[in-house]
Amino acid sequence: MHKSEFEAGKMLLIDKPLGWTSFDVIRKLRHIIKIKKIGHAGTLDPLATGLLFVCTGKFTKRINEFMAKEKEYTGSFTLGATTPTYDLESEPENFKSVDNISEEEIYATAKKFNGDILQIPPAHSAIKKDGKRLYALARKGQTVVPEPRPVTIHSFDITTIELPQIFFRVVCATGTYIRSLAFDFGESLTCGAYLSKLCRTKIGEFDVKDAWQIDDFEKAFTKANATNQKDN
Repeated sequence: MHKSEFEAGKMLLIDKPLGWTSFDVIRKLRHIIKIKKIGHAGTLDPLATGLLFVCTGKFTKRINEFMAKEKEYTGSFTLGATTPTYDLESEPENFKSVDNISEEEIYATAKKFNGDILQIPPAHSAIKKDGKRLYALARKGQTVVPEPRPVTIHSFDITTIELPQIFFRVVCATGTYIRSLAFDFGESLTCGAYLSKLCRTKIGEFDVKDAWQIDDFEKAFTKANATNQKDN
């Protein structure tokens, strides 16, 4: 785990902490490794945790390849309200009762979203319009209506129901917004919903269980390079 290995090119699995942006992870690793050529494959929102691919050196040329891999997510939706950002980065509003929603309705609604669907990305997203990020336009109060895009959801399973929360596992193709899935799910149930918890558990054949915690990586890298310096 020497700096020269990362300069040549490596792919690193990181378990992104809650509250960090994906770029926060890159900034921290750049500081630890002391390397300039580094990037991530597949953004995670600050309130999401889980698997983040980090590429260094010549591996940065493979970022698009890694981004194209199938993703698996687990988390929860909260029914009975919506938020402007479709998650807890903004305050819940438009409250409605969920007392009359049955488990059968919830399972049936989930089935509607399996397969190839059209999805409207959140207005608060990193997609660009006329060269500007949508979230930047939305924060300025500009009305932004993203174009619907085709996405593929390979499986959408409800794992636990504890109203107003429902817990899920989703396997999907790249480009799918789980925040939009939460919003659309609530629309279909006519009660509203927002994403209240999200973890990316897999990317292709890679699992978050095999990923580094940032602090553990820093300790291991520092120790390995201190040993290397002694040997030299």
